[in-house]
Amino acid sequence: MEKDVFGEALVDYYQGKRGKTLWLHNNYGEKEEMPIGIFFRTPQDFPELEFIALSLCDGTVLDVGAGAGSHCLYLQERGFNVTALELSQKACTLMKARGVQQIVRADIFAFKGKQFDTLLFLMNGIGIAQTLAGLKQLLEHCKLLLKKGGQLLFDSSDIRYLYEEGLNMPDYYFGEIHFQYEYDGNKGAPFSWLYIDQETLISLGHQLGWIVQILYEEDDDQYLVRMSLPH
Repeated sequence: MEKDVFGEALVDYYQGKRGKTLWLHNNYGEKEEMPIGIFFRTPQDFPELEFIALSLCDGTVLDVGAGAGSHCLYLQERGFNVTALELSQKACTLMKARGVQQIVRADIFAFKGKQFDTLLFLMNGIGIAQTLAGLKQLLEHCKLLLKKGGQLLFDSSDIRYLYEEGLNMPDYYFGEIHFQYEYDGNKGAPFSWLYIDQETLISLGHQLGWIVQILYEEDDDQYLVRMSLPH
C-alpha cells in the first residue's frame, strides 16, 4: 500500500514538526521543494486570484482537493455551506481537527449523488484531471454535480515557458506533467497533473457546451476561470 506522504507532511507541519522537507519530483527537471506552509495559509496570505475566486463563491460549495482546509475554513467563517472533498485520509483527519465541518473522503470521479452551486478547484486543483482526455471526463462529471445555474471556479497556468529553456516539447499535450511526492525518505505513488493554456481550455469547454470566462490573469501565466452551463 502506497504511503500517504502528502498527508504525513501536512500532519507533521500542523503538529509543529517542521524539520523535514516535502519534495516534488517531476519529469522536466530537478526535484523541487514544496513549501508545506502554503497549505496552511491564512486569509492575509491568500493571493489576489484566490480572493477573487472565494468572493465569487455562491450557494452551496464543494471545495475539491481541499488539502488542509484553509479555503473551507475561510468560507465557513463567512457563513457558507461548504463541503471539503479530499482523497488523503490523513488530510481529512487534519481538517476535522482544524474545524472543517463537512468533509468527504472520495475521488472526485467517484463522488456523486449530491449537487452544489459552486465547485471550487483552487491551487490548480483542476489539474486532478491529469490529462486533456481526463479533463473532458471531469467536465462531463461536473455537470452531474452542479445545480442549475451553478459554476466551476478554478485557476490554471500556461506552462509552455518550460520548453523555452531547452526542454524538448513532448509528443503529448505539453501541460500534462508527471510528479511524485517524497517525504521523510518515503515516496508516494507517481501521479500526473494537468496545466492547461487558455486557448485549449476555451476550445475544449465550448466543445462540451460550457460558457468559459477568463476572470483574472497574473504575470506568471496563471489565470482564473469561471465556467457555467447555459440555462
